[in-house]
Amino acid sequence: MNDTAIRVLLAEDMALIRGALVALLAGEDDINVVAEIDSTEYIVPAARKVKPDVIVFDIGIPGVDGLSAARKLQEEVPYCRTVLLSSTTSPRTLRRALDANVRGFVVKDAPPNQLADTIRRVASGECVIDSELAMSALLNPDGPLTEREHEVLASAAEGSSVPEIACQLSLAAGTVRNYLSAVITKLGARNRIDAVRIARDAGWI
Repeated sequence: MNDTAIRVLLAEDMALIRGALVALLAGEDDINVVAEIDSTEYIVPAARKVKPDVIVFDIGIPGVDGLSAARKLQEEVPYCRTVLLSSTTSPRTLRRALDANVRGFVVKDAPPNQLADTIRRVASGECVIDSELAMSALLNPDGPLTEREHEVLASAAEGSSVPEIACQLSLAAGTVRNYLSAVITKLGARNRIDAVRIARDAGWI
C-alpha cells in the first residue's frame, strides 16, 4: 500500500455502483479508498474516524440531504475536501454545491478516468467543475420558486405522487397541492407536467 496515496472515503448506497467505483479507484496507485458507507448519516462519524483527504459521495444517497451533509462536513471536518457525484447537471444544483463549499462536481456519465483526475486535483487544492456547467450556473437565474416550492416540484419531477411528496418532505397532502398550484401559477404552466418541463428547460431542476 502506498503510504502517500490520497485517502478517499466513498459514500454510495447502490452496492453495484459502489463496488464499481472502488474497483476503478483501486487501479490508481496514488488513490486509496479507506472506507465505504451507504448513507449520509454516517459521513461525519466515518470522516472523523478514518481522516480521509477527499470524500466522494453521491448527492442522492439516503439519509441527510447531500448538500446539507456537505455543509456539515465543512463545519465539523474542514480538513476533508468534498467531491459530489450527481446524475443531474442542473445549474441550481451546482450553485448549491458551491455554496456548501464542495470542491469537485462529477456527473455520473462522465468518462471513468475523470473521477480519479478530479480526486487528485481536489486533493491538491483545486476546485474542479466542468467549465460549461459552471458558465451555465453563472448565467442562469435561480428562477421565481422558493426553496420549498423547488423541493416539491423536484419530487414531482421524479414521478412522486402528492402523498409520496408529503411523506418525503413532512408536509400535509393539502400543503403539497397548494405548493404545486403556486408553482404552476408562477411558471405560467398549464399543469404540473408543463411546470416540470419549464423548470428543466431553464435549468432550475
